Amino acid sequence: MHAIPFDEKRRRLLVAGGISLAGAGLLTGRAVAQGAAKMPIGIIGSGHIGSTIGSLWVKAGHPVLFSSRHPDELKDLVAKLGPLAKAGGVAQAIAFGDALLIAVPYRALPSIGEENRAALKGKIVLDACNAVASRDGAELRNEVDRNGIGVTSQKYLAGTHVVRAFNTMSYMIFAREANRADPRLAVPIAGDDPKAVQIASELVRDAGFEPVVVGKLADASRFQQGGPGYGQNVTAAELRRTLSLSP
Repeated sequence: MHAIPFDEKRRRLLVAGGISLAGAGLLTGRAVAQGAAKMPIGIIGSGHIGSTIGSLWVKAGHPVLFSSRHPDELKDLVAKLGPLAKAGGVAQAIAFGDALLIAVPYRALPSIGEENRAALKGKIVLDACNAVASRDGAELRNEVDRNGIGVTSQKYLAGTHVVRAFNTMSYMIFAREANRADPRLAVPIAGDDPKAVQIASELVRDAGFEPVVVGKLADASRFQQGGPGYGQNVTAAELRRTLSLSP
């Protein structure tokens, strides 16, 4: 049976309606799978966090394009992961992904957002970046401390639907704890757009974790570096208690 060509307008309506491509059971021309296709994801910054989470999505059946300033350095990674994994530049990852994960030094956010403003417009962006004064500069770190990291990321990624996720622990913990037996490792997330938060929650589950919605982007400060939700290698129930969230 031949796959039905994917209608771009219908895809946009589905994503706008908060329905994942996996749930819709539609096949895209970019997906290489039997049965229902998974949402294509672009990774901006394929270092420790980007490559770890992206690899988990590939193993869950998502087509993933890993990007960096030096795509040739990603050849071994994508070869190991198989046909669902590709490598390219940042612009290619943005064009490829219905959702994006950005995991770069925080100082890179302003230039990435400005240089790719048109292409990023309307994209769901899972933001795993942390602002570190010694690396990213005191001025940027002070802005994050003053306004909150979620609000600051949205400022620099204007026009996108930012959801904070995957910023609280090292890649080694994510790699070790993914898809463990229940109860799964909790991953706090926060975003202003409910549909983007819903899709991000699905992607957190596909990576092998349990999402905990902390609130709006302003609430992402609760799990940025120095916040009570940062570095919490705990279950969802334990994280909700720590942050005084409803069960």
